[in-house]
Amino acid sequence: MRIERVLVVDPLDGEYVGSVEAENGKIESVEADGEKPRAILMPAFIDVHTHGAVGVDFLDDEDWEKVEEFFHSQGVVTFFPTSVSTSFDRMVDFLERAERKGKLAHLEGPYISLEKKGAQNPEFIRKPTDEEIDELLKYGSLRTITLAPEVVEPSIVEKLESSGIRVSLGHSNATYEEAMRGYRAGARRITHFPNALRSLHHREIGISGAGLLHDFYLEIISDGIHVSPKMVELIFKIKGCDRIILITDSISATGLEDGEYELGGLKVFVEDGIARLEDGTLAGSTLTFSRAVKNFGEFTGADLRCLSKVSSYNAALHMGLEEKGRISEGFDADLVILDFDLNVLEVYSSGERVFPEG
Repeated sequence: MRIERVLVVDPLDGEYVGSVEAENGKIESVEADGEKPRAILMPAFIDVHTHGAVGVDFLDDEDWEKVEEFFHSQGVVTFFPTSVSTSFDRMVDFLERAERKGKLAHLEGPYISLEKKGAQNPEFIRKPTDEEIDELLKYGSLRTITLAPEVVEPSIVEKLESSGIRVSLGHSNATYEEAMRGYRAGARRITHFPNALRSLHHREIGISGAGLLHDFYLEIISDGIHVSPKMVELIFKIKGCDRIILITDSISATGLEDGEYELGGLKVFVEDGIARLEDGTLAGSTLTFSRAVKNFGEFTGADLRCLSKVSSYNAALHMGLEEKGRISEGFDADLVILDFDLNVLEVYSSGERVFPEG
């Protein structure tokens, strides 16, 4: 596979006009040339937090391939199917399904705060036991757990991180010190910042203040609804390009019409593309990743190199995906070609074109 005359955007090497050649799923060479580019080439997007799309919920349904095909059309090649708070048996079923599908999974809950549950089903929210954690660690598909540091002991955070599981703090009413207990135990990410978190206050900056002040990666849903454009701009000015990870938090309604759906046993109503519970609580999103990238650029003025970090490289770095997130020799040939308005034109997974098909 060879892609010629494109504006190559690498998160470390920056922007230059060139051509890329791949063989056996890996980038074999990247050559700079002086021709006028016909399009933009970036590392394919990585979504570390998605519950599903096009009528499929990862926790309940089997047809993950349908979602993957849709995600390809949005520039996403790597994604982490994400659950919500549920019973232990369903968590195990979800992780077993992820193993069969060859995917790495994200458990969002159930070890979270009732006060900051958001659209999570309170019936299943609980503290973990050592036995549950040990059982979950048997599944190689498990890669991320969102938990509240005031609910979970630091020793469990340490156990998870030392086992290669990335802990993301979230759905949390933690004080600053409680958040820092999680940080000191190894947690380095905060889930859909600053949604479902204790708010920053000038006398107690809480987990939101800890996220801004310290070396956390912050997930952001850049739909202009969960986080206002000006708040996205503020976070960007504080954290810069290197500690933001764009996510969709998409639910099964993504890519479909407004209507009634379900998330973790709760009814979700989508109107004008906004997903809410009956009481008005935001319930995930219908955001597509390509739209998230465009929005972030519009909200912040970030350049293309920065966009390649927040859409791919930062996630790959944090998740230990050492061969993804760059356009450089030896890296996976997971690539997205965009026009100069950032619309997705073509997508490649391991050097094979997956969008458009044929």
